[in-house]
Amino acid sequence: MAVRIRLTRTGANNDPCFRVVATDARSPRDGRYLENLGWYDPKRPGMNFSLKLDRIEFWRNRGAQLSDTVRSLIRRARRQAVN
Repeated sequence: MAVRIRLTRTGANNDPCFRVVATDARSPRDGRYLENLGWYDPKRPGMNFSLKLDRIEFWRNRGAQLSDTVRSLIRRARRQAVN
């Protein structure tokens, strides 16, 4: 099974919110997922996401591929952890 770490959409119309999930690459965007790894709220000011970096590394070590958006969120989380 090919695992992807990507976003799944939650929230209401015109008020998107996303979960960061590990899922089978063949499943639909909002379908079943293996594990919830965090959240992202693009409309929230300031710190608008939370990630479980240790679990993301667990999945990456087992061959999971990251989506572009999740890759940028991880980069931001690591930068904020240093500061």
